[in-house]
Amino acid sequence: MSEMRVVEISAPGGPEVLRLARRAVPVPGHGEVLIRVAWAGVNRPDALQRAGLYAPPRGASDLPGLEAAGEIAAVGPGVRGLSEGDRVCALLPGGGYADYALTPAAHCLPVPGTMGLKEAACLPETYFTVWSNVFQRGGLRAGERFLVHGGSSGIGTTAIQLARVAGARVFATAGSAEKCAACERLGAERAINYREADFVEVLRGEGGADLILDMVGGEYIPRNIKALADDGRLVQIAFLQGPKVELNLVQVMTRRLTLTGSTLRPQSDLAKARIAAALRAEVWPLLAAGRVAPVMDRAFPLEEAAAAHARMESSAHIGKIVLEVGSG
Repeated sequence: MSEMRVVEISAPGGPEVLRLARRAVPVPGHGEVLIRVAWAGVNRPDALQRAGLYAPPRGASDLPGLEAAGEIAAVGPGVRGLSEGDRVCALLPGGGYADYALTPAAHCLPVPGTMGLKEAACLPETYFTVWSNVFQRGGLRAGERFLVHGGSSGIGTTAIQLARVAGARVFATAGSAEKCAACERLGAERAINYREADFVEVLRGEGGADLILDMVGGEYIPRNIKALADDGRLVQIAFLQGPKVELNLVQVMTRRLTLTGSTLRPQSDLAKARIAAALRAEVWPLLAAGRVAPVMDRAFPLEEAAAAHARMESSAHIGKIVLEVGSG
């Protein structure tokens, strides 16, 4: 096939700027594979890119879509360990909203156990993000108190499960009784409805959080610092309420706090390959055994990508939203 369907961003704006188009099927270069996409995950960075707030890195596809699952359609020079027909899920530099997508071979992972491609498409972006930030950067250990904001999101539902399996005491925030109940079913010791309770008071009452994973930012940042235990760590991965805030950093010094954070997409191919290798060794066995699993919200056909974005930006979802691209 020489052409494929894609979803383009016609101009910066709301979900309505996403449009179906046709482009040439890309050819894998050295160390790359071409994936015949069956399902593609929908994530917040896709919406930020669509709005003109998150430009793709140099050399990456301008199409949205940072994760997908499907079959290897072609392999580029220098690729070892992957062959045409292999079922994989993969972290993508972009381009997931299409029939075919390119990615470095080292960013591909096998579909765990008997999991379907629909569920596997929900793994890469969230699991790469949670593993690298909660465990590698945040250093979460058994017995520690862990707070994740946005507990019912794709990131949140993943973080709750992995932290629970690691032996941490897990706390989460969410915006409704339904979402809080979902967090507790996944293993949160307590889910805090932020419309009804102050997470700072709850965590301080437990001795403070040893680690907080936050994607809200804004006025949450000084509150997170108050909620931390002495020697606690705050890991920032997004800023839904904005990145700028006035802070009194005396607490950071006197209580020996650590403020850090990261974004996944701009990291080097080698850094992402190392995260993939760690996931394959440490987390993929948990997925294959059913000890952790993606939480699914809703699926949309590729041509309804705008509706998928509207669903995500409504914050009504619990878990992951996916696009059905091909069969699988």
